[in-house]
Amino acid sequence: MNQVLLPDQPVKCPPMRPGLLNRTLMDETSLATDTCLPTGIDGVSQLAELAIDLRSTWKHDGDTIWRGLDEELWEATNNPWVVLQTISRCRLSDKLADPDFRGRLDALTEARREYLGEKTWFQKEHADSVLTCAAYFSMEFMLSEALPIYSGGLGNVAGDQLKAASDLGVPVVGVGLLYQQGYFRQSIAADGTQLEYYPFNDPAQLPIAPLRDEDGEWVRIKLAMPDGPLWLRAWQVQAGRVRLVLLDSNDGANLPAHRGITSELYGGGPEMRLKQEIVLGIGGWRLLTAMGIQPDVCHLNEGHAAFAVLERACEYMARTGQSFESAMAITRAGNIFTTHTAVPAGFDRFAPSMIEHFLGRFAVEELGIPVQKLLAMGQDPGDPTGDFNMASLAIQGSGAVNGVSRLHGEVSRHLFASKFPRWPINEIPVGHVTNGVHMPSWDSSEADALWTEACGKDRWRDPSGALSHQMRSISDERLWQFRTSSTHSMIEYARTRLSRELAGSGASSESVEATRHLFDPNVLTLGFARRFATYKRPNLLLHDRQRLLDMLNNPERPVQLVIAGKAHPADLVGQTLIRNWIDFIRDSGGRTHVIFLSDYDMKLAQRLVQGVDVWINTPRRPWEASGTSGMKVLVNGGLNLSELDGWWAEAYQPEFGWAIGDGAEHGDDPAWDAAEANELYEVLENEVIPLFYERDERGIPTGWLAKMRNSMSSLTPQYSAIRSVRQYTQEFYLPAAQRYHERAAMDGQRGAEIVHWRDSLRQKWDSLVIGETQVATDEQGHHFSVDVFLDGVDPRAVQVQMYAASDSSQESGCHAMTIDKSCSPGISTYTYRVIVSTMRPASDYTARIVPVHPGVAIPLELNLVRWQQ
Repeated sequence: MNQVLLPDQPVKCPPMRPGLLNRTLMDETSLATDTCLPTGIDGVSQLAELAIDLRSTWKHDGDTIWRGLDEELWEATNNPWVVLQTISRCRLSDKLADPDFRGRLDALTEARREYLGEKTWFQKEHADSVLTCAAYFSMEFMLSEALPIYSGGLGNVAGDQLKAASDLGVPVVGVGLLYQQGYFRQSIAADGTQLEYYPFNDPAQLPIAPLRDEDGEWVRIKLAMPDGPLWLRAWQVQAGRVRLVLLDSNDGANLPAHRGITSELYGGGPEMRLKQEIVLGIGGWRLLTAMGIQPDVCHLNEGHAAFAVLERACEYMARTGQSFESAMAITRAGNIFTTHTAVPAGFDRFAPSMIEHFLGRFAVEELGIPVQKLLAMGQDPGDPTGDFNMASLAIQGSGAVNGVSRLHGEVSRHLFASKFPRWPINEIPVGHVTNGVHMPSWDSSEADALWTEACGKDRWRDPSGALSHQMRSISDERLWQFRTSSTHSMIEYARTRLSRELAGSGASSESVEATRHLFDPNVLTLGFARRFATYKRPNLLLHDRQRLLDMLNNPERPVQLVIAGKAHPADLVGQTLIRNWIDFIRDSGGRTHVIFLSDYDMKLAQRLVQGVDVWINTPRRPWEASGTSGMKVLVNGGLNLSELDGWWAEAYQPEFGWAIGDGAEHGDDPAWDAAEANELYEVLENEVIPLFYERDERGIPTGWLAKMRNSMSSLTPQYSAIRSVRQYTQEFYLPAAQRYHERAAMDGQRGAEIVHWRDSLRQKWDSLVIGETQVATDEQGHHFSVDVFLDGVDPRAVQVQMYAASDSSQESGCHAMTIDKSCSPGISTYTYRVIVSTMRPASDYTARIVPVHPGVAIPLELNLVRWQQ
């Protein structure tokens, strides 16, 4: 257990207050204790208040403050905290004595405090709900480049959802890991080889602070590992109204091997990954307990944090005296599992022997269950020797499961079908919430000004249909001026970054100077940036190199292309794909029209999505669970050209952008890759390029702007993180909190009842018998009746249904049957009847029995189903 004393009573998940995170005020004492900032200078505390809050990284209005303190350092890092930590006392005093500077600082401080104090959407709409705190667990969080604890899409979603929760006032606390090195940094050698670097994340220069108890002691969590105790230090991050707490193992009391557990994100082998996930799930929940927080809802952002469901049940057992079975039945109602994986190989799996080694003692001594029972929670049904799958554990411990797009929900139902044997695919209990992005984090200053002009500064708090109408009122002249300005800014940034990269790799001064003149803001600019993995097909554009060159070098309608992306250090094929692009740029005449920018991170992603005209995405369907990069161009006026996969499969309309693919799955067939490469070229040559260069007498591409306006006005609100977090809150958090509190009432008696109901049904299930169906048809419909032998099972514990499977023309149909009132009580055979429409033939229907219990999710919590033989 943890080794600190914090408030005895559970506390809500409160909005962050002004000050150094867990301190009440940003006073001289807290400054001296946890920072290296100079004290005794009036205004320093205000600067610190702004700098430590990551909200400053998604607000454009504070940039001039940090640029004014140290322009070079600010442009290099976009980290207000490191600027404030680095500046000299003399310069700081001079700037704070400047009336103009101090006026801007006072205004920003007041605006922040008003933001924290205003009444939010959640307070207005759900003030009386039982939801007091949702704990959001994720392996990575992309909140800012100032806090590099992210890799890509998963962290992007996590970071954007925390920011949206802050804007909406949803009571969320994030739980993650503080990595000493994080994900690797990239550079490209002259021969195209990817080079990896792991710079140290100096905590003093990160916008974080130690989490301390009321006596000022640093909160540390102790976990028992096979080779000795593991101590975890606790940190916290402020993101507006939301708090993110982080654990790291770099504690001086640890063994050397333990200190490196939180060194790299997605580094090391399976054993290191398992240790990290134990720290995140078990250590993360214990940290919340140490803080006095008892979340109503636990949201698992991917299966990495699934051990949290075990520790939540363990903590509930210790608090109430309930058994593990009852504790799981109670707490799982408040757990939500969001899967981001579209292929079986994407789930984390561990050998049973490894689980037993690291968690065997935890299972027996703390959960009170045999190791085999723990293993069974992560294994496929009927496979007691199979690997332990973290997604399986998350499903076994959650009351709701969702994918991250409509298509991904369908894919996930197939992926998890083996866990629900004999259930139809459409009833596999996986829903979906399509991802969204936090628009203020990704819009350019030009886009921010345009949207503010059209829709007001608070437009993203309630992205409704009004935004669409307001954006459509922008004139063509204003819209085109905005786009050209945005592209120009991006190109200037790309030139500067590329010249710095080339200089660092030893390129000639002539080559470096030439990069300062690359690209033309008036030329159609395509963007492609993402992880270089085979399924993303980052080299689809290279399928016919000459055809691509002809397109790029067309003297009348030229095209330019910006590329970026990393390949995992262990992915040699992905690194070869990067090298292929470098070879194309260097050797085939693409040098003046294609650039590859290394070290794809949040800062580079922001610049690219803000300035490209068209964002290209070419994954193999259906392996892109959602994708968010294309959503980020929406707010900036960029258009999408993408495979019909992930979010684009549901968003695409011809008036919004372009698509390739036929909406079907073709695996990794090379012939289909070639066909889609040809389709990509044709769409570019025949639709995208002509539309961009077709101008009216004013030199404005009116057709292009019509498509751009449609995309901005219709899709931007729909694919905003504000929409997705509101959806999570209303469809998942609030119901989950309600179910959890209902089950936890009366010292958990409801949970014990559910366990008894479930176990009783399991014992009797194989003895239930469905007799022959009788059917008569008249003008009212099909009159079905069937005799069912329940072998003493309470009829209220089950439901008998007539079920018809879906086919090419009709969806599935399910009709609950009722007991004939003439059935004699005390006899285990009952006659069930129902009348069904004649829209389908009677032969389509089959009788079945399913469990039923108030508030229990079937088949997620009990996957029994008995079909008529």
